[in-house]
Amino acid sequence: MIRHELVSRGCAGRFADQIARLIAGASTKGGYNEGEDRLRCALWSRVCSQLCDRTKQQQKMRYIRSSLFVAVVWLMLSGHYTALILALGAVSVLIVIWFMWRMDRVDGELGVLPMRPRLLYYLLWLMWQVVLSNIDLVRRIWDPTLPIRPTWQRLDIKVTSTLAKTLYANSITLTPGTLTTDVREDHFMVHSLSPDGIDELRKGEMERQIQRLGI
Repeated sequence: MIRHELVSRGCAGRFADQIARLIAGASTKGGYNEGEDRLRCALWSRVCSQLCDRTKQQQKMRYIRSSLFVAVVWLMLSGHYTALILALGAVSVLIVIWFMWRMDRVDGELGVLPMRPRLLYYLLWLMWQVVLSNIDLVRRIWDPTLPIRPTWQRLDIKVTSTLAKTLYANSITLTPGTLTTDVREDHFMVHSLSPDGIDELRKGEMERQIQRLGI
């Protein structure tokens, strides 16, 4: 009954569940009183409405920042600025934002990466690692003296947040020659074209770069 009252007053379901438990606990301790419960519902629903409005504003700003960030990355990677390419880029940005909305990524720990100067530095650093890995991969393909010994090994990790793990796992996969195949609480399973790739990851430079982002 309490939850239904809150929802009918415009309180979002995820807030209504928490508030209903608080009101129910208060009623249990102080004795049940329908009038008092309705008053509590009215007060809490107002607070809930304000929280929801604030959350929506924050989500809207995150969507805008994310749209601009994805658009800039698209333009940088494309290098072509014809009407068709720009239209495809706009569609791609909308699809990305739609997926973010569907997955509710902006409201939890898997939120949008904070737009900080350190993030730009990390992206530039990662792009340079991709270039170096491509060069190493081409050398291994063309030079028969360089070994290609595929291996699948455990990589222990120190990052703890879901966002940091996601960024770390995807960074490994974006780097040619390595692929994250499984993500666990304290380790990844990584496939590499040679043991050197795993050894380079175990040095921990990529993980340290992610830790400096503070996510």
